[in-house]
Amino acid sequence: MCGLAGEFRFTPIDHPPRPADLAAVERITHHLAPRGPDAWGFHSQGPIALGHRRLKIMDLSDASAQPMVDSQLGLSLAFNGAIYNFPELRSELESLGYAFYSGGDTEVLLKGYHAWGAKLLPRLNGMFALAIWERDSQQLFLARDRLGVKPLYLSRTGERLRFASSLPALLQGGDINPVLDPVALNHYLNFHAVVPAPRTLLANIEKLPPATWMRINAQGRVEQQQWWQLHYGPRSDEQQLSLEDWRDRVLDSTREAVAIRQRAAVDVGVLLSGGVDSSLLVGLLREVGVEDLSTFSIGFEDAGGERGDEFQYSDLIARHYGTNHHQLRIDEREIIEQLPAAFRAMSEPMVSHDCIAFYLLSREVANHCKVVQSGQGADELFAGYHWYPQVEGAQNPFDAYREAFFDRSFEDYRATVQQPWRLGHDAAGDFVRQHFAQPGASAAVDKALRLDSTVMLVDDPVKRVDNMTMAWGLEARTPFLDYRLVELSARIPARFKLPNGGKQVLKEAARLVIPAQVIDRKKGYFPVPGLKHLQGATLDWVRELLLDPSQDRGLFEPAALDRLLSDPDGQLTPLRGSKLWQLAALNLWLSEQGI
Repeated sequence: MCGLAGEFRFTPIDHPPRPADLAAVERITHHLAPRGPDAWGFHSQGPIALGHRRLKIMDLSDASAQPMVDSQLGLSLAFNGAIYNFPELRSELESLGYAFYSGGDTEVLLKGYHAWGAKLLPRLNGMFALAIWERDSQQLFLARDRLGVKPLYLSRTGERLRFASSLPALLQGGDINPVLDPVALNHYLNFHAVVPAPRTLLANIEKLPPATWMRINAQGRVEQQQWWQLHYGPRSDEQQLSLEDWRDRVLDSTREAVAIRQRAAVDVGVLLSGGVDSSLLVGLLREVGVEDLSTFSIGFEDAGGERGDEFQYSDLIARHYGTNHHQLRIDEREIIEQLPAAFRAMSEPMVSHDCIAFYLLSREVANHCKVVQSGQGADELFAGYHWYPQVEGAQNPFDAYREAFFDRSFEDYRATVQQPWRLGHDAAGDFVRQHFAQPGASAAVDKALRLDSTVMLVDDPVKRVDNMTMAWGLEARTPFLDYRLVELSARIPARFKLPNGGKQVLKEAARLVIPAQVIDRKKGYFPVPGLKHLQGATLDWVRELLLDPSQDRGLFEPAALDRLLSDPDGQLTPLRGSKLWQLAALNLWLSEQGI
């Protein structure tokens, strides 16, 4: 829910405080209007200015308006997200003597920070990015949730810090030179468009890493700490657990995660792809007593001999549970028409075809409800992708992961970009190798799962869902990313995940809830064949996007473009994506952001 923005103007020692640039904060905030179409507000006090766009979910009254200011406590808050366990935290704070004047989660955060400081964060079950101004100490506190479900972008100079819920909004404040970061470009082209925090594609904008807080004082000195980590392997009391034991624990934890995400003052629907994950959400929502449940599915035209929808399975689940089902069909013409708008909504360029699917589906869903549950995260937590068995059985796990997941070899990357952007070292490969070497995951497949859960998931599926749903003022909730379920999944041994085509333990839990036809089907994706098998009008559009002289930024080697354009269907990545589309997507994003 919502969008936040702000500026903290630093004060040199022995100088009077300088006021924040409220006009810049206003421009940034209003660019976030789609994230929060229901209301907006500002708070300015000397060196700090906060802005907020509100999507009313938890408390529909003006008592939960933001920025929220508590003069008695000396705190001001701008917050984006949802805290699902706020009623329990509120009761605990009331027992400590705090009085409440609103019915939502925002005031709980404000008073919880006063009571516990940064130790509030591990108590929270939810998704959040927040900024808290401490009036008396003249310090700013920023924080992001464990798995980075809610974004927070930063721009730092010697004079000020600015922050916002999206990168394009931050650009609206001015005072930023939007220069590409060559290392981030290497990640984009190699690591499936994943640019790990704190980097972004732009050299002068960073993002606060997940599970991290940052405290900045009046002189601009920064203290930063990672407040949560994910550790792999069973505890000593779990060593002898059977598949059935883990199955029951997974089902119980998933049921709790789904139920707690029903806490809202508005209706909650489900994005139903027809796969195991989203189908299980529907089944569990029925279990907790949701009667008038709305479900939503999307499909596209077939292309390259590949089917563009999975309605067979989503329809099966909708009929089985009698949901209020909405089926959206999109043709090639509308994809081309809507792609620029979808890329304007992206904080960073993303190549997954899911982006346009989620963008168009969210447009439809927003006409019916304000909140949806979505199944992101299950594949990364429970080993649902094809590369996990390859990594587990490999003599060199890093090499196996790189071969299966990376879009290009290092040599192919160097042949794709022009000399000024060409690195002499394999930055993305070095990042993954170092991540694999970190303590906390000893099994080969656990190293890959940890990387995918804490890095890839954050900057691909999760970012995609946040950006595309919030473009239409729609809040997406992801039960599989409940931290209790995430921590449980990390303790489950690989031998209970990898069999049965992956996600064995989750599939066995699902068998106790949903029809077997959905569980035993071949794994599917959110397909947009027209963006994978580039042909016809779509190929013409991509060619124009890459060869138009006005769009030439000196990024790509002409010979590489010629090679890709001459055989677009023969140049797919190991993940079966289009290398040509990846270049076009970057150009499109830069154009739509005015870069």
